[in-house]
Amino acid sequence: MSRIEWRPEFATGIADVDHEHRELIEWLNRALAASVEPGVQSVDLAELLGEIFARISAHFALEERIMKVRQYDEFASHKQDHERLLDDIRDIMDTVESGTAFVPDQFVGRLTEWFSGHFRTHDARFHRVMG
Repeated sequence: MSRIEWRPEFATGIADVDHEHRELIEWLNRALAASVEPGVQSVDLAELLGEIFARISAHFALEERIMKVRQYDEFASHKQDHERLLDDIRDIMDTVESGTAFVPDQFVGRLTEWFSGHFRTHDARFHRVMG
């Protein structure tokens, strides 16, 4: 099974943000591991994904508060990308809750692509401009 691994390009240089990003990746990896465990019920996986969704939502709210306070010029674009990930996670949760087959490698691929792109572009720019 694939895992989402922390990569240097994910680092924003903001210690608190990077710490939370690492924790979020670990939660995502817990969901991946649970998804391939024999006997894991879809309700258990859905609960784990719900916890991830809540943690990511809280993290995004923190980032967005910082952006508003600092009057970040690309707030709307950054927030829109956050919403895109939350929509993806909601779609994955719907898939799991409906009993449709969950494909861990597709989950890893989607989220790794999102993390890599978001950290490298949106978060890196935010750090450069606001740091």
